[in-house]
Amino acid sequence: MSGEKTAKSALESLNKALTKLENAVDGRVEKESDFADAEEEVQRLNADRSRLAQELDQSEDRATRLEDANREVSRRLVTAMETIRAVLDR
Repeated sequence: MSGEKTAKSALESLNKALTKLENAVDGRVEKESDFADAEEEVQRLNADRSRLAQELDQSEDRATRLEDANREVSRRLVTAMETIRAVLDR
């Protein structure tokens, strides 16, 4: 009987160890999955950042062009007003 108890005890210990191993493996797989998800999110954020940076550059270029056009319009208005004054002063 004692040999049977020893074998039974050994099997129970082996089952407990296997359960712990399975839990550890499951935990590791879950962590790796979480890491992969986080890595994908970082890639998405980098892509968004690049897109936003490009859009910002385009907006800045447009703002510069609008400022230049505004200065040109102002210059032309001043010239037109001076011409009108000159005609009226004659």
